[in-house]
Amino acid sequence: MLFDTHVHLNADQFEEDLEATIQRANEAGVEYMTVVGFDHKTIPKAIEIAESHEKIYAAVGWHPVDAVDLSDKELEWIEELSSHPKVVAIGEMGLDYHWDKSPADVQKEVFRKQIRLAKKVKMPIIIHNREATDDIVEILKEEDASEVGGIMHCYSGPVETAQECIDMNFMISIGGPVTFKNAKLPKEVAKAIDLKHMLVETDCPFLAPHPNRGKRNEPAYVKLVAEQIAELKEITFEEVSEVTTSNALQFFGIQS
Repeated sequence: MLFDTHVHLNADQFEEDLEATIQRANEAGVEYMTVVGFDHKTIPKAIEIAESHEKIYAAVGWHPVDAVDLSDKELEWIEELSSHPKVVAIGEMGLDYHWDKSPADVQKEVFRKQIRLAKKVKMPIIIHNREATDDIVEILKEEDASEVGGIMHCYSGPVETAQECIDMNFMISIGGPVTFKNAKLPKEVAKAIDLKHMLVETDCPFLAPHPNRGKRNEPAYVKLVAEQIAELKEITFEEVSEVTTSNALQFFGIQS
């Protein structure tokens, strides 16, 4: 049994075959999923999918790339949705310095607002980080994000920073890049971090693991991530599946 903790089944890429995709995931042993909504279009769809499937849940937040579009109205909307029985986290939120749609100072302010909201509603957060590790860690510390904890989504940083995040009550989520031949850091993290601090994810439809790299990713492929972690840690796939699923259920407060 596996728990894909970060999927975008609410993306246009799954519009034609959503139910078939979910069925393939179930057949691959992926029993639980969290669909992440991050803007006006994807948030309602995430909740709709979660409402329609017993073991699929939703997260709601605002993506840093679109930080310039977040007003108090959107923040209030996210707060209202946080009380929905299938919503288990606030996010994805964070910083993204790769794209230039939203200035860094705006991204930081929106990130801080969402951390404060998560603390207000007592929910964990899901962190998006692209080329902004130092600033993200600094803000998490300054905002006492350890109070609610969270997930370092598709973590790609060094072991030392992963440990800093774990010390702040964060889980380290490993995705498809751990299977890439030249992905040195994700492999080092998968080896070094104790399994009790680890989650698995696809971030589908993005970042498909080897041998599907470059194709549309889907939740069934999270099995390939778990298998790679097992190989790197020299333990069984069953142990990786059992522990990471238990971690996710506990983290999201889901009664299995």
